[in-house]
Amino acid sequence: MEERKIVLLVDDDADFVAMNKRLLEQHSYEVFTAYNGTECLDKVREKLPDLIILDMMMATRNEGGNISRTLRSWKQTKKIPLLMITSVNTTLPIKLEPDDEWLPVDLLIEKPVEPELLLEVIKGMLRHVPQEEAEG
Repeated sequence: MEERKIVLLVDDDADFVAMNKRLLEQHSYEVFTAYNGTECLDKVREKLPDLIILDMMMATRNEGGNISRTLRSWKQTKKIPLLMITSVNTTLPIKLEPDDEWLPVDLLIEKPVEPELLLEVIKGMLRHVPQEEAEG
């Protein structure tokens, strides 16, 4: 039997968190949540997830970017897949895209995201994590 994958869902929108937590749990993911960057880092220290879903705009407009850079700088979280789900590209006059320095996430998708798409993206991201990297 395959071990349940652990997802950390980080967003300041409680409705978004509740809805997607329920969706992921219905599809056999173990989900824990955080509502800001500080909580995110605390949760990661408690239990390493297999995947982290981050919002961009929380307490500040670039909190998700700051957290992604912190996570990439830590040895134990450097290889954990980071999925950013944000509405920043539709609410601000900018076009954010992942990059190694400023926004080191693996994928960025726009809110709102259809549940089927979210599940497909998560499944694909978890499939591409080499086992030795995920454990090491």
